[in-house]
Amino acid sequence: MLKVVIRSDASSYIGSGHIMRCLVLADRLKLEGHDVLFATRPQNGDLVTLIKQRGFSIYELQQPAAWLVPNSTADYAAWLQVTEYDDAQECATAFDSPDLVITDHYGIGAQWHKVVKKAYNCKIIAIDDLVREHAADLIIDQTLLREPSEYHLLSSKAVVLTGTEYAIINTHFSHRHSSQLIAPNTLLNTPHLLLSMGGIDAPNATLHVLDVLKKSVNPPITTVLLSPKAPHYKCVKEFAVKHSAWLTHIDFVDDMATLMCEHDIAIGAPGSTSWERACVGLPSIVIALADNQQTICKNLETVGAAICVDLEAISKNLMKAYEQLIADYSKMRTINLQLCDGQGVKRIMKHITKLLSGSLTLRLATQLDVEQVYAWQSQPETRRYALNKDVPSLAEHRVWMTKKLASKNDYFYIIELTNGEDEKKTPVGVVRLDMTAVDTYIISIFIAPEHFGKGVAKLALKQVDILHPTEIIHAVVLKENTASQALFSRAGYQRINEEQFTRQPVE
Repeated sequence: MLKVVIRSDASSYIGSGHIMRCLVLADRLKLEGHDVLFATRPQNGDLVTLIKQRGFSIYELQQPAAWLVPNSTADYAAWLQVTEYDDAQECATAFDSPDLVITDHYGIGAQWHKVVKKAYNCKIIAIDDLVREHAADLIIDQTLLREPSEYHLLSSKAVVLTGTEYAIINTHFSHRHSSQLIAPNTLLNTPHLLLSMGGIDAPNATLHVLDVLKKSVNPPITTVLLSPKAPHYKCVKEFAVKHSAWLTHIDFVDDMATLMCEHDIAIGAPGSTSWERACVGLPSIVIALADNQQTICKNLETVGAAICVDLEAISKNLMKAYEQLIADYSKMRTINLQLCDGQGVKRIMKHITKLLSGSLTLRLATQLDVEQVYAWQSQPETRRYALNKDVPSLAEHRVWMTKKLASKNDYFYIIELTNGEDEKKTPVGVVRLDMTAVDTYIISIFIAPEHFGKGVAKLALKQVDILHPTEIIHAVVLKENTASQALFSRAGYQRINEEQFTRQPVE
């Protein structure tokens, strides 16, 4: 199990999108067996309660001496409420040796990354949309039409993932995507419209849109989604009650994918929700509420997936855009379904696994490793859950290991970690695969006690999957060894009985 820290905020200025997409990634990291902690600054419009409800611990960052008010929607320094350096300094001493730190905050960049990376010698992932400078190992920018070459990399080893194939959206959407591909591509006379301008909607675009729609001879059957945290929640709620014949208001929904699939078209803000709408084939009118959303608006319109309306021109241009949306529905729906398949998190996790295991390798053991392996095997912590509790003599061990190394059917690996910038390799354990039948092996693994709890065994099993994808691998784990039983279950091994596990060939 690896320790992961996610540094992100939500507020009445920032909105909720950064935290929401981080929660999607956090859910997947947790499912993979990692320990995830959120570091966030509690403030007006935050999502601290939701993060806790989703089962994650929170480190609450210090309150500023005086709260800053951004002077524009692009005043990202004010979003952070403290200087980037001060935020980094607090985070550099707050956590217990994280293996991975993920940032999703327009106020955090290269300076922050350098401070935190130096403090923990950890991997850094930056989620971004604005082509800023990062000192990160992995950069994720899900912006449509974005290219990796747009980023200036401070490290030649950094990897940049761009485009909607890396959209961070809930797996509910990928499950819905395939069914929408074969769904009817026609529109009802009175379409069902989903109106969602984000969790905050500071400029009250929601009400401006509703004012236009109510003037239509035949208003669409509309669902408006707006959180009680929104500053204009009350007036929207009252409007919905007054126009209940065609309008329904909801505060929050757990399954956005299902809600979207119940509608034909949408009006909303850009951001991650754009890729959610695309994944289920929901043509939309998009209205940018902030400067950082303009690029997404322009690119969605460029590919024919959405129609853009300026915030200041809602009353003038919305109805014309709505009529065009209806006319072009079929074509736009097809384009949206082609934009995003909802598999972004799955693709990102493969890169995270590679990133975290990049410092871990398996090499074939040699005679030079005999005494090191013996030293590990002789320790009480290693023998505690061994199937054979007796400690052999060095002479007996030498004979046994020499025979294993000479076998043409078995594999004897030394697990090595690469340390820091000097690339020095340190042996930290053993993985053995002993053949029991054709293309079938039994696995044994142990880690040096001083490296317990660092996720080494999990990464080593990932490496085994890479090196031996076509073989069947069995494992025998004593029932009292609960940690190893959990390890194999999380690594994709199927439990056969209370002490036996099997991994079938992997993709």
